[in-house]
Amino acid sequence: MVKRIGIFLGVIFLFSLVFALLNRKSPNIAIIRVRGVILNPLPIEKEIEKAQKDKNIKALVLRVDSPGGAVGAAQEIYRALQIFRAHKKPIVVSMGSLAASGGYYISVPANYIYANPGTLTASIGVIIDYLNYKDLLKKIGIEQGDIKTGKYKDILVPWKKLSKDDKAYLQYLVDNTYEQFIDAILAYRSNKISKQQLLSIADGRVLTGVQAKQLGLVDGIGNLEDAVKKAAFLAHIKHPRVVFFKKEKSLVRELTGAYFKEAINHLELMSPIHTMYMFQGF
Repeated sequence: MVKRIGIFLGVIFLFSLVFALLNRKSPNIAIIRVRGVILNPLPIEKEIEKAQKDKNIKALVLRVDSPGGAVGAAQEIYRALQIFRAHKKPIVVSMGSLAASGGYYISVPANYIYANPGTLTASIGVIIDYLNYKDLLKKIGIEQGDIKTGKYKDILVPWKKLSKDDKAYLQYLVDNTYEQFIDAILAYRSNKISKQQLLSIADGRVLTGVQAKQLGLVDGIGNLEDAVKKAAFLAHIKHPRVVFFKKEKSLVRELTGAYFKEAINHLELMSPIHTMYMFQGF
């Protein structure tokens, strides 16, 4: 009986080994998810780089479900996708419920962009949020001040009202970043939409997937399955194997991750740095 069990387990092991080796040799399509507010680009960048260096990964499907986020963070992911595409590996974006502002920004380097009919996307623009509670502090008898090295060093502290000069400087900053956003889109979509057309709708408005398709901001209406099929077609793969890129987590982190991630996102958005300067749709 023991001998039979040993033989049986040995056969299973050999079968599993052969199956694993065959799968390793088959061409793969990586799926990388971008969910929530884009604040820390490093995990996504590492996943993109890993897929780019993996010789068995022939294409990438980027699943985007994000309202946007910090300017620099979105630009880092955009750059990582540019590098991936430069290695002759196609990228297909699958937009979920929301791919607005920075979520749209990171979608642009793709060879093909899918949106659902009701996906909320576009919201092309830049925003700087700020709070001011100078009058409130005065009412409760608290005086707040600072010692600085230049006139703009405390420009967005909440205990100081913005002067006309402050607002003009911030508008200059926003306008410059807005131009970067427009240039980033036209770098890949000038054959789909002219600069004049783009500027006419790049006023922060949100569009549905159907509207975005009509305007040339996305290429097709479809879901994740359609995106995988398109990636296989672009990479000339007949029988692709889909690989979901995901960082390993402990059971406790997996169970509590969604709750704490949402809480951390809200806390980070409240910080002066991230609240200041955003590609944010909502």
